[in-house]
Amino acid sequence: MKHLDLAGSTTVITGAANGMGADIARLLATRGAHLALIDHDSAALATLAAELGDARVTRHVVDLRDDDAVFAAATEITAAHPRVNALITCAGSSMLGNLDQLTMEEMRWLTDVNLWGTVSITKALLPALRAAPAAHITHFASVYALAAPAGRIPYALSKFAVRGFSEALRHELEGTTVSVGAVYPAGVRTGIILHGRYAAAIDPEVAARAAAAQAAMYHTDPADAAARIVRATERRAARTMVGREARLIDVLTRIAPSSYWRVMRRPLRAAIDTTTPVA
Repeated sequence: MKHLDLAGSTTVITGAANGMGADIARLLATRGAHLALIDHDSAALATLAAELGDARVTRHVVDLRDDDAVFAAATEITAAHPRVNALITCAGSSMLGNLDQLTMEEMRWLTDVNLWGTVSITKALLPALRAAPAAHITHFASVYALAAPAGRIPYALSKFAVRGFSEALRHELEGTTVSVGAVYPAGVRTGIILHGRYAAAIDPEVAARAAAAQAAMYHTDPADAAARIVRATERRAARTMVGREARLIDVLTRIAPSSYWRVMRRPLRAAIDTTTPVA
């Protein structure tokens, strides 16, 4: 499959204002790509656009849970950028808590953000991507789309679904000019877990302790992860592991698909403890 040239054409990035989305935007800007940046955080999005300081950058303040707003933004983007050939869906959040602690509303909120926001923006932009001579969609899954830990049910649920969506869509688009891939980051120091949500039933100090324990396990530099994700988009890769932990877990789940938790339980013990009171 021919590699994608991102210079001079438009890449749409969701969750662009912070974290991996912002790092990817910065890297692509240095490579001459046009950018359509999507995020719900208008202030952070404006700050990033000002930092990039380029007329080739447009920003779109959108809540990805709002389908009408997503499709309206897609219309704005295609009007401003006649050649869209890449979509990278970085938008997402996390949710701490076990099933007893979580409400249905909390779990639906996360699924709306992580899964349905990904589906909505992909569907909205697919006609524009089809119109390009070659295009690629990169969906953010997660290492937790390979292995589902205790204490992360809504997150794993949403990310496994993103993985399934990506694979099914890739098969649907076989033989077309649009390719689809998923990236599986693990251990990237973005702060998502520290700024994510937790079940209202959890003591805030307990939630902060669990989040800090998870964050302490992250070792991959965000700039290195961004470079790998951009490279995967350029190469139109179907499946890309990001970070040493992702590669290890990928192997582990292949070797022990029904018993991998025996290996993962101990290192994640503090990160999934949302019940023990803080001393």
